[in-house]
Amino acid sequence: MSAASRSGAGAVTAVPLTASTALRNAADADYESVVALIQRMVRLPSRGGLDPYDPVADLVVSWLAGHGLDARRLRDAKGATVGLACDVPGVHPGPCYVLDACLDTAPFGDPAQWRHPPTSGVIEDGWLHGRGSADSKAAVSIFVHIAARLRQQADRLHGTLALLFDADEHTGGFGGARQYFSAAGGAGDVAGVMIGYPGTDELIVGSRGVQRAQFAIRGRAGHTGGSNAKDSNNAVEKAARLVQALAHHHSPAPIDPALGLPPRLTVTAIQGGEGYTIVPDRCTINVDVRLTRDFGADAATRLIEHVITDLDQQWPGTAQTEITQQQTWPAYRLEEDAPIRAALAIAAGRHLPHPPRPKVSGPSNIGNYLAQLGIPATAGLGVRYQGLHSTDERIELATIPLIQATYHEAVLTLLGVEGHA
Repeated sequence: MSAASRSGAGAVTAVPLTASTALRNAADADYESVVALIQRMVRLPSRGGLDPYDPVADLVVSWLAGHGLDARRLRDAKGATVGLACDVPGVHPGPCYVLDACLDTAPFGDPAQWRHPPTSGVIEDGWLHGRGSADSKAAVSIFVHIAARLRQQADRLHGTLALLFDADEHTGGFGGARQYFSAAGGAGDVAGVMIGYPGTDELIVGSRGVQRAQFAIRGRAGHTGGSNAKDSNNAVEKAARLVQALAHHHSPAPIDPALGLPPRLTVTAIQGGEGYTIVPDRCTINVDVRLTRDFGADAATRLIEHVITDLDQQWPGTAQTEITQQQTWPAYRLEEDAPIRAALAIAAGRHLPHPPRPKVSGPSNIGNYLAQLGIPATAGLGVRYQGLHSTDERIELATIPLIQATYHEAVLTLLGVEGHA
């Protein structure tokens, strides 16, 4: 099923202004509970690939259960928790929309550099401090409170609200999302996903794609002091030539007018050789290419293969370079009339001091993975923050009710509910 047919693209009907006011009042009423849950989650470290995820997952499962909602754990092949999912089904048939956020966080860096410990959850001058407060435990807390309120309106919902909390996002594995959308009928049943990445100023409606590959450059080993040692056999020197050749293609194509960004090619790692007496016979290079709709994966592959073929021809005494593709996600951009984009834009215009600017982000995110599945996604509108992935991560508490009311209203718009919270 195509993204357009699945999303039911077309105009959305906003909830009445009286309902909009009621939603903001509901968010204000939930404020203390939302903040308390954020603090409790921040105080449970869940750094991607470093900490166990079950403590923070247990907390969210318990909170949902206390509000009449059953969460299910998403597990990897080894049985480890990689995410949570929870459904709020309406009585009436209709689409399924997902509110998505991550439970895992970035590493701490040097805790000694923090104003407050990374797991303190301290509130100071209207800001809540701690790793994961912005990305994205605030969104998790906001979304579970929305789900609890929608459960009380199930008899008026036309469709289903689903919660998806990935505990494998910061590793780059997206294990929770992959488990969720690979389940029988998972992707096909989803009309759209709204991802609660932080930031009040922009509504992320697309992202450049990404293609990552590793190149194995071959040489011929020998003793550096041997009479038969040849520069043309040195894999590290050959790799250096490849890096130089790739450097001429940092911007391999013009700006894509649909995205407002150009593609970008970056050499991100080079490894080869050992000791001092051996001519290296192997060196690896990692390359990251940010894709656009005009310069996609096929164009990137052709460019890279052309550069490598030309290099191999100049080094006839060595084996051909091997290319191993690591990851490919397409670029995407939602159209203005995509229901999730329209619903969020309308709601944000009512609840935020300034309507967020629609933006296509340079970095890729889970929205690109969803685009690959044909699922429309927004990838960022959330609380105001500072220090994302860096020292002193923190969120501005006053923005919490604004964001909660925005997403609550967007969900009610998409599920065809008119009324109060």
